[in-house]
Amino acid sequence: MRHHADAAVIAYFNCFNGIAGDMALGALVDAGADPDTVRSLIERMPVDGWDLQFESVMRNGIGGTQAHVDVVETTVARTYGNIVSLIDAAEFPLRMHNRVVAIFDVLATAEGHLHRRPKTQVHFHEVGALDSIVDIVGVCAALEILAVTDVQSSAVTTGTGMIKAAHGILPNPSPAVVELLNGAPLVGVDVNAELTTPTGAAILAALCSRYGSLPPMIVGASGFGAGTKVFDDRANLVQVVLGTALSDGQHGTIAAPLGQPAIELAVNVDDATGEMLAHAIAALMDAGAHDAWLTPIVMKKGRPAYVVTALADVALADQIGQVLVATTGSFGLRSRGVDRWPLARTDATVTVDGLPVRVKVGPGRTKVEFDDAAAAARQSGRTVRDVISIGEHEWRTHTHEHDHDHDYDHDHDHPHDHSLDHDGHTHS
Repeated sequence: MRHHADAAVIAYFNCFNGIAGDMALGALVDAGADPDTVRSLIERMPVDGWDLQFESVMRNGIGGTQAHVDVVETTVARTYGNIVSLIDAAEFPLRMHNRVVAIFDVLATAEGHLHRRPKTQVHFHEVGALDSIVDIVGVCAALEILAVTDVQSSAVTTGTGMIKAAHGILPNPSPAVVELLNGAPLVGVDVNAELTTPTGAAILAALCSRYGSLPPMIVGASGFGAGTKVFDDRANLVQVVLGTALSDGQHGTIAAPLGQPAIELAVNVDDATGEMLAHAIAALMDAGAHDAWLTPIVMKKGRPAYVVTALADVALADQIGQVLVATTGSFGLRSRGVDRWPLARTDATVTVDGLPVRVKVGPGRTKVEFDDAAAAARQSGRTVRDVISIGEHEWRTHTHEHDHDHDYDHDHDHPHDHSLDHDGHTHS
């Protein structure tokens, strides 16, 4: 796939019929990842007894690639530590290594939570089998071959009914899939089959930076990965779309920046005092919420009430939800996934009348922390408004002096080497 230098290369998975490890691998090969190179990277792992082949197939009139992993049955039980040791011994490229470790880390964490034990004590079942190891390492190898820097996904489709697993008959989607995709958008359909597997869910949970519609991108390639089952009324495929993120001015379009996945949790409250609501907001912020707020509403029978809302990282959803329910007395809560685009900002400290005052500095704006300004006002006898004005002036003066010093350094010092390490990183 051809792409622009320095542009983010996106792999967008369209999980309209779910996702499994072998399907994701087949889709990436179908989109252009060289099968021989994929196999050669997997072969770096000190593990024998597997074979990987790719077959061109049709699913409901759409052509795709099916990955066939054949393994020799073994009774070897692998722990998280065993698998990490195998990954370390393989000496993969750094970004690929980090992605493989991240996938097994989220798997171990999810299994540990489900079985109530530390992840170091988890013995993998389906997801630890050799064929799943080949799928996971193969997907990360294909992403590396295609120079993918960012993985994104649509909402993830799941089936219904019951499935047979190592622990017996389980609900579909399986507990592992639900745990792994906590905070991701799921869509259930009335198909009695395991459309999304733990391996496929783990790949998304560890690597996906965003869920939603197709992002602004210049498409370079696409491919379909086929599952084993054949359905009468739906194509058992996952699609991957590869391309470069649009930059400012390309085709007259300004690309929307990638948002950080977040979650909004909310309750309606009509029987809380102002003191209780203020306490709830403070407790939510102390628990790690990005922000929390009140919105006045009118409920049934004309009762005045408030919506108490908290914005938080997806990983903190349970923690923030518990605080929200406990502090408001609500019998339940609701949530919705959102994206947030926080602007870069820095924290600094200036002095006003010899008193420290924190300043938050962002693009085009300087803001004095109100609590610090109020404390300084009480001690100095100034008004809060004066302290804020002086604090902002102090920061602008400091910045101006720093800029002059910086210019002097550039005029008189030798240039420095500012080369950067371009190794990738993993979202987990």
